[in-house]
Amino acid sequence: MLAGSHHDPHALLGAHPVSDGVLFRTLRPYARAVSVVAEGANVRAALNDDGDGFFSGVLPLRAVPEYSLLVRYSDVTEELDELEVQDPYRFLPALGELDLHLIGEGRHEELWQALGARPMVHQGVTGTRFTLWAPNARGVRVTGDFTYWDSTSLPMRSLGSTGVWELFVPGVGEGALYKFDITRPDGSRTLRADPMARRTEVPPATASIVTESHHVWHDEEWMAHRADRPVHAAPFSVYEVHLTSWRPGLTYRQLAAQLPSYVKDLGFTHVELMPVAEHPYGGSWGYQVTGFFAPTSRMGTPDDFRYLVDSLHRAGVGVLVDWVPAHFPKDEWALAQFDGRPLYEHADPQRAEHPDWGTLEFDYGRTEVRNFLVANAVYWCEEFHVDGLRVDAVASMLYLDYSREEGQWTPNEHGGRENLDAVAFLQEMNATVYRRCPGVVTIAEESTAWSGVTRATHHVGADGFGGLGFGLKWNMGWMHDSLEYVSKEPVHRKYHHGEMTFSMVYAYSENYVLPISHDEVVHGKRALVSKMPGDWWQQRANERAYLGFMWAHPGKQLLFMGQEFAQGAEWSESHGPDWWVLDPSYEAEADHRGVRDLVRELNTVYGATPALWQRDTEPEGFAWVDGDAGEDNVFAFLRFDAAGSPLLAVSHFSPVVRHQYRLGVPEEFSAWTEVLNTDAGRYGGSDVRNEEPLKPESVGAHGRPASIQLTLPPLATVWLRPS
Repeated sequence: MLAGSHHDPHALLGAHPVSDGVLFRTLRPYARAVSVVAEGANVRAALNDDGDGFFSGVLPLRAVPEYSLLVRYSDVTEELDELEVQDPYRFLPALGELDLHLIGEGRHEELWQALGARPMVHQGVTGTRFTLWAPNARGVRVTGDFTYWDSTSLPMRSLGSTGVWELFVPGVGEGALYKFDITRPDGSRTLRADPMARRTEVPPATASIVTESHHVWHDEEWMAHRADRPVHAAPFSVYEVHLTSWRPGLTYRQLAAQLPSYVKDLGFTHVELMPVAEHPYGGSWGYQVTGFFAPTSRMGTPDDFRYLVDSLHRAGVGVLVDWVPAHFPKDEWALAQFDGRPLYEHADPQRAEHPDWGTLEFDYGRTEVRNFLVANAVYWCEEFHVDGLRVDAVASMLYLDYSREEGQWTPNEHGGRENLDAVAFLQEMNATVYRRCPGVVTIAEESTAWSGVTRATHHVGADGFGGLGFGLKWNMGWMHDSLEYVSKEPVHRKYHHGEMTFSMVYAYSENYVLPISHDEVVHGKRALVSKMPGDWWQQRANERAYLGFMWAHPGKQLLFMGQEFAQGAEWSESHGPDWWVLDPSYEAEADHRGVRDLVRELNTVYGATPALWQRDTEPEGFAWVDGDAGEDNVFAFLRFDAAGSPLLAVSHFSPVVRHQYRLGVPEEFSAWTEVLNTDAGRYGGSDVRNEEPLKPESVGAHGRPASIQLTLPPLATVWLRPS
């Protein structure tokens, strides 16, 4: 018991019938005296001091009564110095057999309700139930500020073969700090944070915190209607936000007073928040998670985060969070070698070590680990009402040879390179989330050509695999190709024309998001406007034209914060976006405000134009007008809604004006009206526009019997609709 390796402390401690009465035994380190009080039996008796913190005594009772303990820590024998406490070892297990069965089967979809620290009333007494999965441990003790961080007094009991340890501790409630003191198989000890902790200390402190939600949700209307329309057939434009640096120093509640109105004003349908789950280094993207069930405490409590989500929903803005099931860091107080042996990571070091990031990969083949992650996905959706999970680094999960050389990996049972355990996990995660959480979307950051990322899990493809079951996938190929194109000087772009058109070769192989994400504007890659060639005017014009092309291209949109107003510097965690460029006293303020005004207009027209989103995943929703005008740096295409109504998008990436530029159009429409022009003066452009409706002529062009002649502004995208 004192060594921390007893698997059943309740067999030794507490009250037990014996031949001559009831034996009481308690472990109270540093106590000077302990007495038993049983008011119903009219008993008050001092226990014997057995040494090493043990106190015991046999009382002549016929049955075990309800009792409490009077503990005195001073040498003064006065009642005022006595502390009356409930004995944790008089309580039955507070975790049910069904919970244990589901945990053992790896099928507990509400795992956070069973494991971790949960305040409750048990056998009529208020306290906290502590539960932990640690199957390799010789013993587990809970410790915290309620024991003055002494581990001795609260050993936990092992609940059978499930590997779960449990202890109900009376008198401990919300706000208490705690950790688990684990005795490893070799007898050494390790002090660990709770893997299921729903709240943590502010880093660099690492203790877990007992918590319970008291938030009252006010987003009933949003939740009732978010599943009305499939995401892939709805407007979906995302503003990506690094939580702690959007406005550095703000709490969740302060952010809730600013972010919803800003995003709503710009017309984005969703925000994507990163980092959310607790992580050690605040300046990072948060992809080395140590608290998978805890929103980062840097900005407030879990209920404060709920308040932020609630506020966004009430503003009509959906919430996506970045989710990281691919790996975890090696911090000695977190998941690595958790109970003395590989537990959350694979037992094979070649399978456990992530070669790129110095982290550990999850063992997706272990049922309890898979359950931990699947339940975690459900937890964010159900407990925090989030509307989507953007799953990081999916490619690194799918391949056994990811970033590994010959001899550093072992083929699967079929001799292939696919990680079959990871495939099964992703399928289970997606199927579970979609079944339990109507209207939620899962989004894969997957950078390879894996087939069926957004295919249903029960639809088997030519590769023999069912789909992974994601709702959307980041189109990394489009991102790299299009950014490569626009970074070239206009005179050289004709040699890279195919990089802008190639995406349409595979545009309907998956349900895509077009991401200009955090990854593309940091670490020397430069901000979006700074990638563009030319002088300051041309750089802004290029960005505006590019955004117009992006919003018209099949797929959903995602833009990282700061790019909406063309900030020229890379993101910095210390000061976030360069808001100062929007200060009216800054001489170039109008230039930046103009780009932001364009982003607002793009979202407004986009949301009101079903042709731009209704058939994103259907080839019939797109048609090239001219995809081969490389000499002119022109891309012209049509988008169609479900009723066949079109929008004509024309992007011109040369710094010249082209007059009377002829394009073939559907002949059934009598005129075309310009509805958006990225060169408009109010956006900072030269204001070359097509102000009058353009009437088709019976002149064939681009395979169509009718055509229009329009003026193409320099470095601009123009959208036209039938009038």
